[in-house]
Amino acid sequence: MTYRVSPLTRPRRLVPGDRVAIVAPSGPVPEDRLLAGLDLLRGWGLDPVVAPHVLARHPRFPYLAGDDADRARDLLAAWCDPGTAAVICARGGYGAQRMVDLLDWDAMRAAPPKVFVGYSDITALHEAFATRLGLATLHGQMTAAAVFLDDKDSQEHLRATLFEPETVRTLGLPTARALVPGRATGVTLGGCVSLLAADLGIPHARPSAAGGLLMIEDTGEEPYRLDRILTQLLRAGWLDGVAGIGLGSWQGCGPYEAVRDVFLDRLGPLGVPVVEELGFGHGTPALTVPFGVPAVLDAASATLTLEVPALV
Repeated sequence: MTYRVSPLTRPRRLVPGDRVAIVAPSGPVPEDRLLAGLDLLRGWGLDPVVAPHVLARHPRFPYLAGDDADRARDLLAAWCDPGTAAVICARGGYGAQRMVDLLDWDAMRAAPPKVFVGYSDITALHEAFATRLGLATLHGQMTAAAVFLDDKDSQEHLRATLFEPETVRTLGLPTARALVPGRATGVTLGGCVSLLAADLGIPHARPSAAGGLLMIEDTGEEPYRLDRILTQLLRAGWLDGVAGIGLGSWQGCGPYEAVRDVFLDRLGPLGVPVVEELGFGHGTPALTVPFGVPAVLDAASATLTLEVPALV
């Protein structure tokens, strides 16, 4: 049977008083930013609980928030806690790939569905949650991320997605525009495009983006590296049958004119609608995009419209 991206199970929305767990699956977390983010979540009426190793540091690798097994243990415990309504990552960086296979996916599958939020390196976990749990997730702001702390529009979009998801079913910015015209329906997926390419060929990886609306962004990848990443996905056949592509921010990736030329060259021949500057990713503002939800990508209006709310 040919693989196609399908809708995933949507967890319930949050309500004031819900307990949310804060975990650090990837890079080290600055304590001052973590504390500021916790205050924002409390202001929304949530009860944030910080996992034991969130402020840990790996003894040899300073780019990791503690030992792989400890980071995995924190996420597993938070996910399997029946009193927790959501798990929110503290930050990205690097490290999720190192711990993802240490998780007890059978235990996580047996736990009730809950909201999972993160972006950047957390892309590896978004993909794992989709393929191993069949669960829709949120590509959204993290508790200690600078954009979350500094940008009120990004804060409000995440808050609305969590509590009132029916109010934010259409995503886009005034700067969004068609790179390739057209209109497509499909199920959302994506994240950091470099992490999607890094997943190719591993066990449990999604074999294809066929039938999906691929939402991609990245940071710090120069145009030639984006070219290499997209070429790898094309050569692997991973983009065969993709329904449409939404492009987010490309912070630190060089002059945007050069980045756009790469997208036109690599993605244009696919013959599917491509919308640029949709407003998600590492830049500001950073809208929250649900993955695993049926949607419409309309290049004429330069919008992504969810057919159902992100959460039930």
